[in-house]
Amino acid sequence: MSIAARFELAWPGFALDVDLDLPGKGVTALFGPSGSGKTTCLRAIAGLERGARGRLEVNGEVWQDDARGVFLPTHRRALGYVFQDAALFPHLSVRGNLDYGRRRVAARERRVQPAAAIELLGIGALLDRLPENLSGGEKSRVAMARALLTSPRLLLMDEPLAALDHPRKQEILPYLEKLHDELEIPILYVSHAPDEVARLADHLVVLQGGRALAAGPLGETLARLDLPIRLGEDAGVVIDAVIAERDAWHLARVEFPGGSLWVRDGGQPAGHRVRVRILARDVSLAHSRGEDSSALNALPAKVVAVADDTHPATAMVRLDAGASPLIARVTKRSVAALGVREGMELWARIKAVAVIG
Repeated sequence: MSIAARFELAWPGFALDVDLDLPGKGVTALFGPSGSGKTTCLRAIAGLERGARGRLEVNGEVWQDDARGVFLPTHRRALGYVFQDAALFPHLSVRGNLDYGRRRVAARERRVQPAAAIELLGIGALLDRLPENLSGGEKSRVAMARALLTSPRLLLMDEPLAALDHPRKQEILPYLEKLHDELEIPILYVSHAPDEVARLADHLVVLQGGRALAAGPLGETLARLDLPIRLGEDAGVVIDAVIAERDAWHLARVEFPGGSLWVRDGGQPAGHRVRVRILARDVSLAHSRGEDSSALNALPAKVVAVADDTHPATAMVRLDAGASPLIARVTKRSVAALGVREGMELWARIKAVAVIG
């Protein structure tokens, strides 16, 4: 299962030129600064940018192939589209908006039932309300449910949280995680927010100036030091782990390929799969494990690369902790004092309070 997207598009002052081979399941994030081509790429996939020349195949179905004269219009592409603006019909109740999505597809092609979408997104109490009586977060959830009821083979989400404040984003993110965990529908998710990408994505495409600078599994791509797009204070890696134990200090130990970490206990039982995010600023380097340190976590790691950071005083160090990548942001003074170089064995110390579960 895969999505092959090859597009060329030229506008005055901007050109899109991408050739992507994406997984046909899970969440793929299109990430980059404003003007990098994220939304244009998504619109080309949706068939809304007719001038985009190329080819698009979604899990074996060809939606566009200009060499053969194939172009399915948007209404014939089995996709759902969630915009930054929820774009609900103001004269219809939530129930009416959902029914509109359901009626877009023939009965024999309906694979997502209303009850399932309503439960998944927690909107059962909202069905009789008009959009004007919904919060921003509630509107977003209704828009997602409506998109699901079109029974899409591909779900496109264009910065669905960008218009929401931080509390509303935190309200919506668990529902997006449920979409990720419980649906088999592949999702293309446009964002410029590193925290959203870290929580949701399995695969990452980094765009700049209308071109894909990198594409690959999330953890590997975030750990690359050769990309010109830096995440500043948000630079770091994401590791998939399993909860091994919980203690009386409200901490949990998670295991992953490369070791284990103590993190703040989120209440999940042992055996539960979790995703942890380790920011580069929270990783320090040492020649010894440091048993007398307040940092509960110390992982043996090998230096893979050292690169300049955005500030002349600091450097980025790429490490391998077993099969898992890490990044440390340290001063160049510390690099010199420790003699950090490629191939060196070091200890990466990480505070439990710094690891984001």
